[in-house]
This record gives sequence, C-alpha cells and structure tokens, in this order.
Amino acid sequence: MSKTSFESSSTPFFKSLKAKVNHYFSQTGKSRNGGPALFFKGLGLILSAIAVYFILVFYSPHWIIAVLLCAVFGANLAAIGFNVMHEGGHGSFSKHKWINSVSAYSLNIMGGTIHFWKQKHNIDHHTYTNIDGMDHDIDIKFMRMHEEQQRKNHHRFQQYYWILLYGVSYIAWVLYQDFEKYFSGKMGRDGKKIKIDFREHLIFWVTKLGYISIYLLLPVLMLGFAKALIGFIIAAVVCGFTLSIVFQLAHVVEGTSFPENINGKIQNEWAVHQISSTANFATRSKLAYFFLGGLNFQVEHHLFPGISHVHYPKINEFVKETCKEFDICYLEHRTMLKAFVSHLSHLKKLGITN
Repeated sequence: MSKTSFESSSTPFFKSLKAKVNHYFSQTGKSRNGGPALFFKGLGLILSAIAVYFILVFYSPHWIIAVLLCAVFGANLAAIGFNVMHEGGHGSFSKHKWINSVSAYSLNIMGGTIHFWKQKHNIDHHTYTNIDGMDHDIDIKFMRMHEEQQRKNHHRFQQYYWILLYGVSYIAWVLYQDFEKYFSGKMGRDGKKIKIDFREHLIFWVTKLGYISIYLLLPVLMLGFAKALIGFIIAAVVCGFTLSIVFQLAHVVEGTSFPENINGKIQNEWAVHQISSTANFATRSKLAYFFLGGLNFQVEHHLFPGISHVHYPKINEFVKETCKEFDICYLEHRTMLKAFVSHLSHLKKLGITN
C-alpha cells in the first residue's frame, strides 16, 4: 500500500483554529485531560458493570429482570468503551500516563485488543478517515458504505439487514476479527503488516482466554448453558449495536465525504478533510453527551483527539466560528434520530445505485 499524504502547502484553517484552542487553555489554565470528574465517572461505570455481572451470574434474578439487566450490561460495556477505554487509548483520560494505559486496557477486559485498536483507530481511522482501503472502519463485510466500493446484488437489501450486522459486530470483533488480525498481522485486507512482539502475543491470548472464561464459562457453570448463552447474546448484541450506531452516525451519513486517493494525495489539508468526512449529532443533548463520552461531538474529537471530551462543547464554539471564517461546511444533525434517518438514506442510496 502506497503512502498517502494531505495537502500541506497551505494550512491556514487549522493554524487559526489551534491558536484559538491553545489560547483558551492558556487563558483558563485548564488541563487538557478529563480530570477528577471523568475519573469518578469512569469508576462509577466500571463498578456498575461489575455489580450487574455479579447479580446476573451469582444471584440469578427472575428471567424478565435478567433480560433487562443483560441489556443494561451491554450498554454499560459500551459506555465504558466510550468514556474510559477510548479516552485512555488517546491519552486524554488523565494527566498520568499509567492511568491512561490502565484505562485503555479496559478494552482487553471487554475482550478486545488495545494493541490492535490503537493501530486501527488512532492511526488508520483518525489519519485517513473515510478513505477506502486505509480507514478499515468503513470496510464492513456485506455492506457498501461509499461509492468507491463495488456494488453487489445483495447491497440492495442493506437498508434492512444492517440491524443484524450491527448487532453481531461486537461478537464478530472479539471472537473472529481480532483473530484475523492476529494471524494475518494486518488491520484490514489492504493494511500493512504490524509488529507483534512476545509481550503482545502473551497479552492477546490471556485476554481471549480470560474473556471466554469470565463471559461464557463461569456463567455456564453457574446458570447452565442455555441461560448463559442467551444472556451473553443479549448483552453482546446491545453492546455491538450501540458501538456501531455511534460510529455510523459520525461518518456514514448523507453529506460526509469519502475522498478519492489520487496518486497517494488527498486534495485537502488534513483538518479540512476531517471536517468534511465527519458529522456531529445531538450536541445539545446532555444525556447523549454523558453516555457517549462526548463522541456526539465527533468533529471536535477528530480535530483534537488528544484533548478530553469534557472540553468539546467549548471547542465546538471555536470550530464553528473558524469554519464560518474560512467558508468550510460543518455538518451536524440536531438530533440522533435525524442522524439515524440520514444514515439509513445513505445505505439505501448506495444499495440501489452504482
């Protein structure tokens, strides 16, 4: 895979925006990380997940309550991913490097592999957002996410079967796709080989064996095979669906760009590319902001991934102001529902047109 670069001869937009953001932190004296508020929020999310797990596995509540708690557990895992793992993986959870590292490894507790995630997300997705063959997050089996991808007959039904694929995405990620990455050494079909040293080999297998033991074997021993499997599927589907929807509403909606890689060159400066390929949604919703760890402010996150989401509402003001100054289109859906409808319309269009 050839190296891809962005227009760099003139970057006035991002220089102006960074100056405003830097001035804000300099003037207020605020830290760029999450601080104590995010730490206690993350701790609360982790403790609540542990409590729900223990109730389900060791106290076996009535099946109606168990079903609800399994759904809550899945949503809780997603919230930990948004607020703890994601921030730790970007180094913005805390000013202490070791706390960021521990936070990032919460992904391994949930069955994922932080070593793979950092390559796939921090490097590939955040650098080459929505670029075919480089952003592996838009390379989803059985789905056509943008016009550069070849249209196949089954894609005309993707506006209907998306719910199944998004639902199984977490299970596929943890129990199949990570193994694909491990044995191939690549993040995607066109990805470059990555180095996996002895330590990462060990962590990978401890993670997978620990996940199967905690999430499947122990529940089977305590509850029986049927109850444990049903509970696992409910939690995993809720988690996978939640994670998938948040990503899709941020990048795969009407209006976001999927720029063509022409001879290894993208015809925009990196920051403008990030804005054109990303969309915000429901930024006025305090509930969405709390649960999603600020990922509804996806534009701000892509421009400043090393800054905690607790600052995104303020940075949002600077981004909109600077976009207006430079006449750059800023895409935002007022509600999550409107973003969701836009995503489905996008899938429908790609499924029926070449």
